[in-house]
Amino acid sequence: MILFTIAYLAGVLTIVSPCILPVLPFVFSRAGQPFARSILPMLIGKVVTFAGVATLASVGGDWAMQANEAGRYAAIAVLAVFGVILLSPRAAAVVTRPAVALGARLSQRATGQKASIGASLLLGVATGLLWAPCAGPVLGLVLTGAALHGANMGTTLLLTAYAAGAATSLALAVLAGRRVFAAMKRSLGLGERFRQGLGIAVLAGVIAIALDLDTGVLARLSFAGTTSIEQSLLDRLRGKPSEAAANHPAAPAVNGQQRAYRSNLPVEGTFPSLDGAVEWLNSEPLSVEQLRGKVVLVDFWTYSCINCIRTIPYVRAWAEKYRDQGLVVIGVHAPEFAFERRFDNVKRAVRDFEIGYPVAIDNEFAIWRAFGNSYWPAHYFIDAAGRIRHHHFGEGDYEQSERVIQELLAEAAGSRGGNGAPVRPAAKGAEVAPDIANLQSGEDYLGYMRAGNFASPEGVAADEARDYTAGKPGLNQWRLAGNWTVGAEQATLNRSGGAVTYRFSARDLHLVLGPGASGRKVRFQVLVDGVAPGPDHGSDIDPDGNGTVTDTRLYQLVRQSGEVRERTFEIRFLDPGVEAFAFTFG
Repeated sequence: MILFTIAYLAGVLTIVSPCILPVLPFVFSRAGQPFARSILPMLIGKVVTFAGVATLASVGGDWAMQANEAGRYAAIAVLAVFGVILLSPRAAAVVTRPAVALGARLSQRATGQKASIGASLLLGVATGLLWAPCAGPVLGLVLTGAALHGANMGTTLLLTAYAAGAATSLALAVLAGRRVFAAMKRSLGLGERFRQGLGIAVLAGVIAIALDLDTGVLARLSFAGTTSIEQSLLDRLRGKPSEAAANHPAAPAVNGQQRAYRSNLPVEGTFPSLDGAVEWLNSEPLSVEQLRGKVVLVDFWTYSCINCIRTIPYVRAWAEKYRDQGLVVIGVHAPEFAFERRFDNVKRAVRDFEIGYPVAIDNEFAIWRAFGNSYWPAHYFIDAAGRIRHHHFGEGDYEQSERVIQELLAEAAGSRGGNGAPVRPAAKGAEVAPDIANLQSGEDYLGYMRAGNFASPEGVAADEARDYTAGKPGLNQWRLAGNWTVGAEQATLNRSGGAVTYRFSARDLHLVLGPGASGRKVRFQVLVDGVAPGPDHGSDIDPDGNGTVTDTRLYQLVRQSGEVRERTFEIRFLDPGVEAFAFTFG
């Protein structure tokens, strides 16, 4: 719902952009005519046409993404053209001339007929064609999302929301009359300068991408600072609690007793249902009613997610430290990969991570949807009265989260007590916090649905066995060697001796691996810069680089012990059948 709101509002704001100029004459040609028979059908035609054309563009973008390196060059070319269009009105006129000419012909046919619903719809088609080539920044984000996650009905609906927002502002402008049109013209000077500024920014980004300067910067931004920004935006879009809720005059009554101490934490909503889990581990199924009077931490996680793994030691420590004070921790396991839906895999992970608190297996995402969640990991803090008082997405901010737990427990008890120093769990292996200062490599998937940075010269053959050659990858590129079948989620090795190579720059390298359909153990050896890793070996291999894939999970293969620098990683499998899913770094 939040994305639809953003898309709609972005569409509303297009009325102050120079991009709207080609459409205005056709729109205002309907001013003074009946709204239901003339203006409304025209706007409907515009919305439907624009959404259809833009959806075709997103499908093309999705295809380009699947083309890997070729898709990268195509995307750079498209971005460069887009930047020139934003920078130069003349270039924009040349590029959009075919659409403008077609739209003008259609509009002449429409305006030449008697004012009818059909003619107005035809005029709407014309304006939709005129407007479609002129994409704003938010529209670009929608199309990028389609390329990353696959064009689908959700993409079309987002595009429709964007077009509906623009249609809304145009409708208001038409109803207000030509005085508004004149005011809009006066505002376009500033809009033109903003447009040119965007053009310069886009072209600078194109140069950075073409020179491979973007990878390190993007890695630092995505891992070091974006979680708080996203969370702030979500807070604003979801709406802060009312002043009365945030500053309630007295703490709620719990079990019929009025509490003396109250926290200043705002009320963000009510505790959603926990119904829909396919199975519970470490507990009988729990309900909201059963948990009334308890402070509850709901932790959304999935067991091969590196960010979740690094959070688990803190969640585990909080559950143990505050259990006797009334805290109940509930882990909601929502799978990212198909193998994470298997009960046995989740049970093994719960045992390996020494998780003793209740875990709901949310394979159908029922609890996930009830919370409106979008992240792994995500923490929701619920007070004894069954109200959400705080949330946190991603890793980090552990001391703040623990202070929230203490606040809610104090409120439930009616007085503040001493809770001692914050927990300092003894993390090990992949659970250790990332080295953000030296992290210049990001997550990469090996399945073709989300594969990026694949550099083998043969290109990906989806769902087909193919011989691949490794060569020498560039920074943050990976290659296959040997005979592999690349599926939607994973790459599967068909014959022994195959390898995966990755050029990375980070302290830690992890790879999600599984033994495949046969379930047989797969032996492998890791090399770093062509030799055994020695002291730089990860927790799942020995100093000689030897390891075994026994079950499907995340394996830590490299931990640089000295200076963190750019290295070439290679893993060679001595047995066939292994499945490789995703690289992550720390």
